[in-house]
Order: sequence, then structure tokens, then C-alpha cells
Amino acid sequence: QVQLVESGGGSVQAGGSLRLSCAASGLTFSSDAMHWFRQAPGKERECVTAISGSGASTYYADSVKGRFTISRDSARNQVYLQMNNLQPEDTAVYYCAAYRDQYGRRWYSLVYNDMDSWGKGTLVTVSS
Repeated sequence: QVQLVESGGGSVQAGGSLRLSCAASGLTFSSDAMHWFRQAPGKERECVTAISGSGASTYYADSVKGRFTISRDSARNQVYLQMNNLQPEDTAVYYCAAYRDQYGRRWYSLVYNDMDSWGKGTLVTVSS
């Protein structure tokens, strides 16, 4: 079965950096677009970034453009999220998710119900 395991969360001060990792198993890694979602207390889960199966295409939410970078290592079945210049509003549980478009639509999705598999999440706390 598919397993996604996130790591790398923690507490940092505003302006700091963290690197999240997601280890994937049980899926054809190169065929799935990998996403990072986040959910802050009292808010809906939102898509932060995504990377295509080949790694050639990426998507970033406006709120993280220029600060976050997604990458993937197909040899290790890992996805990474480098987060720089973190702000208190980035505080959330960050989730890794896998998605494969079955209907010839867009290669990524912003809708959490579209995701095929989820990790359990890792908490990122940014203090001011």
C-alpha cells in the first residue's frame, strides 16, 4: 500500500528556514504529481505547492512564491520542501500528498479531496 511519511517540521523564529521531506513508498513515484498542503488551526487545508512526476513543472501558491521551493529525487522516492523566510502565518501542519490525473485534466490539483494518498503531517511553528 502507499505510504507517505513527512519529516523535518519544527519550531523556528520568523525569517528562519526549514526543509521538509516526504518519503514515498508503494506507488509508481515518477507517475504521480506530489503536493504539499498545509492546514493552520481553524482553517481549511490549502495546497502550497506541487511538482509533476517528471519534476519539470511546479506550482506555487502566491503566498509562498519566492520563499518556498519544491523538489523531488526519483532515485530516493523523496519530495522536499525548502522553506525560507518563514513567517508566523506559515504556522501549520504540512502534509505530503500524491495525485495522478485520471481524466486528462491538469497535472496538479488544489482540491484536497482529489488527492490519492496522504501522509500524516508534520508541524511547523513560526514565532515572531
